[in-house]
Formats: sequence, C-alpha cells, structure tokens
Amino acid sequence: MEMEKTKIGRRGAVVIPVGLRKKYGFEEGSLVIAEARTEGVLLRPVATIPLEIYTPERKAEFLLNNAVTSEDYAWAVREVRKMGLNPENISHEKPKHR
Repeated sequence: MEMEKTKIGRRGAVVIPVGLRKKYGFEEGSLVIAEARTEGVLLRPVATIPLEIYTPERKAEFLLNNAVTSEDYAWAVREVRKMGLNPENISHEKPKHR
C-alpha cells in the first residue's frame, strides 16, 4: 500500500502528493467524493457524464424518425402536434409502408 504524508491547510484543503495525483488522475479542478470510513476518509474520483438537453424540435425529430409502422408514425405526428410543432417542418423520414 502506497502512503505519503501531507498537511491539512486553510479551510480543510488537503494537498495530495504528486505521485498519487498522477497515479489516480487527479488534476486541478477534479471532482472527488470524500467518503467517511471507519479507518478514515477515502477520496475517490467522480465520473461525470456530459448531459445533453434536447430542444422540442429535436424531441419531435426523434419521435418521427423512430416510427416503424404507419400506426407508429400517425401516433408520432399527433404527439408532435401536441408539442405545438408542425411535423412538416421537422426533418425526418416517413416509415416505409408495412
């Protein structure tokens, strides 16, 4: 087990020694979870996933393009209209007749 001594600074700031920062990918501004354990405090990196927020037009595009049957498409058109959008103004492909 790798250990290095460090100090707690102002406002509880802890300097993580360079070797451990490199080993675990900690960089300035990295998010970590401080987890209370019976033997002390465990710092773990936080995995973050970018979040995309879809516009109503993009949601309508998904609905229309994912329709497989004529019935699906008719339902999608109704849903898009409920959103206050005109399906004719949304870029999409109509499903092939089945």
